[in-house]
Amino acid sequence: MIKTAIIEDEPAVREEIIYLLRDEKDIEIIGWADSVSTATELIEQTQPDLLLMDIQLGDGTAFDVLKKLNPVPENIVFITAYNQFAIKAIKYGALDYLLKPVDQEELTETLSRYRSKRDKNPQWAQQLNLAQESLATANVLPEHITLSSLNNVRVVAVADILYCKGDGPYTFFFLNNGKKELVSKPLKYYEDLLPAPYFLRSHQSYLVNKNYVSGINRSEFIVLKNQEEIPVSSRRRNYIINLLSANK
Repeated sequence: MIKTAIIEDEPAVREEIIYLLRDEKDIEIIGWADSVSTATELIEQTQPDLLLMDIQLGDGTAFDVLKKLNPVPENIVFITAYNQFAIKAIKYGALDYLLKPVDQEELTETLSRYRSKRDKNPQWAQQLNLAQESLATANVLPEHITLSSLNNVRVVAVADILYCKGDGPYTFFFLNNGKKELVSKPLKYYEDLLPAPYFLRSHQSYLVNKNYVSGINRSEFIVLKNQEEIPVSSRRRNYIINLLSANK
């Protein structure tokens, strides 16, 4: 059985989650908590296999709970209302999450991902720290971002990203050390995390780090400092030219 604890301070949301879990035959709900202090006590006493944890609690955050625990549990699914900063923080850390109101299908898919997980994640502590820092700094672009694929999790410095290239449901990250990382998320996902003015959406398939742009060639290509050329779509051309001109 999968020992599961629910950390949620809204009674209605908590009861809904319990109700949605009723048909999951391998899930055993071992308790719930609604505050930082009670959550810490519950987790320490019961050592759950899986935590369904609200980010915002009445007396603090889920990260306040995790800072009190040693070791920090890995198998956490964060729960949040539609808060753009909380969601962005979770995405920076590539953490699993559910939106309120919790949807049955999304919960089932989340549990399936947990069941298929085999190995410990050596990047876990860094992912949590990255998400926490992002939540605390709100609109400031974090120094690192987590890139997650089917089999790997990598944390890379945002300053090392030359550009991103979308390919359907995938995104290639081209780094300034010459490496290329493939991630199983569409480019739109990262456009939200790497926003203007730091990154330029020059084309339907390209997102470019402005710090590596040296100019624009014939109004058709952005030229990077390493002489690579990135396409500029006709409808974005004037916007890109004006943006680059304004920053000279």
